[in-house]
Amino acid sequence: MESALRLAPHPTRKAPRGPVCAVIMDGVGLGAGDFTDAVARAYTPTLDWLRALPSATSILAHGLAVGLPSDADMGNSEVGHNALGAGRIVDQGAKLVNRAIASGDLFRGEVWRGAIARVTASGEPLHLLGLLSDGNVHSHIDHLLALLREAARAGVRRLRVHVLLDGRDVPGRSALGYLETLEGALAELREAGCDARIASGGGRMKITMDRYEAEWAMVARGWAIHVHGEGRRFASAKAAVEAYYAELGCDDQNLPGFVIADDAGPVGPIRDGAAVLLFNFRGDRAIEISRAFDEGDTFTAFDRGRRPAVYYAGMMLYDGDLQIPRRYLVDPPAIDRTMGELLAAAGRRTLAISETHKYGHVTYFWNGNRSGAFDPALETYVEVPSSPGALEERPWMEAALITDRVVEAIAGGGHDFIRLNYANGDMVGHTGDLRSTILAVEAVDICLARLVAAIRRAEGVLLVTADHGNADQMFDRRGDGSYLPRTSHSLNRVPLTIFDPRAAGGGPRIAGVAGAGLANVAATCLELLGFQGPEGYLPSLLAPR
Repeated sequence: MESALRLAPHPTRKAPRGPVCAVIMDGVGLGAGDFTDAVARAYTPTLDWLRALPSATSILAHGLAVGLPSDADMGNSEVGHNALGAGRIVDQGAKLVNRAIASGDLFRGEVWRGAIARVTASGEPLHLLGLLSDGNVHSHIDHLLALLREAARAGVRRLRVHVLLDGRDVPGRSALGYLETLEGALAELREAGCDARIASGGGRMKITMDRYEAEWAMVARGWAIHVHGEGRRFASAKAAVEAYYAELGCDDQNLPGFVIADDAGPVGPIRDGAAVLLFNFRGDRAIEISRAFDEGDTFTAFDRGRRPAVYYAGMMLYDGDLQIPRRYLVDPPAIDRTMGELLAAAGRRTLAISETHKYGHVTYFWNGNRSGAFDPALETYVEVPSSPGALEERPWMEAALITDRVVEAIAGGGHDFIRLNYANGDMVGHTGDLRSTILAVEAVDICLARLVAAIRRAEGVLLVTADHGNADQMFDRRGDGSYLPRTSHSLNRVPLTIFDPRAAGGGPRIAGVAGAGLANVAATCLELLGFQGPEGYLPSLLAPR
């Protein structure tokens, strides 16, 4: 065994008789406790009891604490689970892209130069596809603008943008502001002699940005709109958004797809000889559309019809094991020695479980952006299929089924460490429906009660935390004093509590670690399992014994 993967036993802390179980309450942060806070408004006797234990504290789950560019950046499930599994703060996609653009390395790279060469030779446009937002979760509009301007400077004469509208990581109806900024930049490029236009678009939860193969039909709709120019036609993206607002009353994330057309037809279908750059840096919702462009005749997820021969690249490598996409502009963060890898090397048995919406978070992202188990003989990964339909209509989601499996696993004694994600607070919180989000938090609380009882019986340890806030801030206050429904994450701290039946008062003492965040959780879990935190990991939150 390589020494780098060897865990040293803790001098005073011993593993419990039962398993250590880490619960990630996705999107359940610590809000203001007012009427905008669905967590505070929910009936949560179990969470209240856990928060009263001597081990209860709060930790950071956003900004610099999870490797994002600044503390103004909201955390998200992907960077949160990276930090939880890695035990260290790792520079994330937004930071890496910022750096590559600022230094010019991106534009000196082989992939960028290849894209420019393709369209220079063919005369076809350079197409840029991605989420139009400054949420800094999947993408940032500044990255798009930099790519457009640099392409024009490099001599590209035709540019087309396919905009995916956010309303999830940013205010629900903010698309028109981002479109105005983009249209201003495109107008400047046109004045300089570059034919630069928006070609198509639609809401991120309706087209293109599916994840975990939950709804390939989303990707099929996006493909038809972006590639074939098949969809409802409008003279401008602004006209499309305004029409859908008036007709449907929905927010940006749920706007149907649209195609921009003039008298000659769609202005930007993707044809042979084009180059297509997906400017999203986050991987989960970029993988399926990348496969649609990259894969040959083996692709069977949907009928692509005419498949243009294009030069396709992503902003980053979205799946390192599967090498999706084949070309990418910026190298992703390299995360080694994750908690999962160390436990496998130590011979400890692990269960990772969630429903489809967050399954990749307790597996791929927890393991440092790595697909598959480190040791299949020691690791069990369970995906509970998410039910289709509107989340606000079934806010309990699959929490009870996840809990059934975990309670069974705790009693069975076949695992040393269990990690699970309850998606409710985040996924339902994103709908902006306050009543349903309150019910979602209450559903998680009911499940926590079952886990507490199971851990008590098995003489294990339960650690409960969250990956970021969301349900804790359901409204934003406007300047005029009115309130706007909020569908994005919050900047709030998240709870962390440890229930250990062996400890006085039900929980161990917590150390005062300055700036403690999600990256401190890995060493904490390892110490609960009887190991010292490895070199390079942020310290455990447990006070010395």
